[in-house]
Amino acid sequence: MEMRIVLLVLILLITACTTSGREDELKNNRKAAETNTSLGQGYMQREQYEIALEKLKIALAYDVTYAPAHTVLGVLYETLGDLEQAEQEYAAAVKYDASDGDVNNNYGAFLCRIGKGKGAEQYFLKAVKDLFYRTPEVAYANAGHCALEQGDLDKADAFLRQSLEYNDKLPSALISLADVSYQLNNYLRARAFLQRYGSVGAWNADSLFLGYRIESKLGDAESANRYRLELLERFPDSSQASRATGQEQE
Repeated sequence: MEMRIVLLVLILLITACTTSGREDELKNNRKAAETNTSLGQGYMQREQYEIALEKLKIALAYDVTYAPAHTVLGVLYETLGDLEQAEQEYAAAVKYDASDGDVNNNYGAFLCRIGKGKGAEQYFLKAVKDLFYRTPEVAYANAGHCALEQGDLDKADAFLRQSLEYNDKLPSALISLADVSYQLNNYLRARAFLQRYGSVGAWNADSLFLGYRIESKLGDAESANRYRLELLERFPDSSQASRATGQEQE
């Protein structure tokens, strides 16, 4: 009887050691995956794409379930123009961390960029359900922009307003709401959103051209001309500049 008890204790000790060893191995693998992902991201930012790819593949060799490595690899493949491989990596990130806000927002944004906006909305909505997601305004703004791209103005308006509830100075939401309002023929509201955008965002060819069109619709020739002249001065070779010069208004 005493020998059986001793044997049982030995078996329990061996099992405990085995479990502890496995846990240590998993922790070390995760740490190696994190380190190599960080290195890969750094090389990618320096446009050393070949080394970045190597580091990210090493990260996944250590831990294939590490979602950030899949996301960064998705960004890298997208940068390199391999959209099929990029989509696989973004999808893998969601597979391994299905509730994470950043992971879902990144996948949704990618789908919208490649013209698969109808499938993107679910990921934006999953992103904002993550209680630890720090920027729900970004996911709502992306959902609004994606709906705008698909021509669903009412849905775009609703999502963008939800974005402003979290951050009323988010440039991407303000400029998209100016665009939505313009397309809904509400030119005064479009002007207001564009002015708010101008106080927090950087002017580009699209926003200046939108300002030109809004003021033209409102019959303010002087303001329209200011937008047009700035557009021609700052972005003379843009398609927007060409459209603002002797072109029929939309």
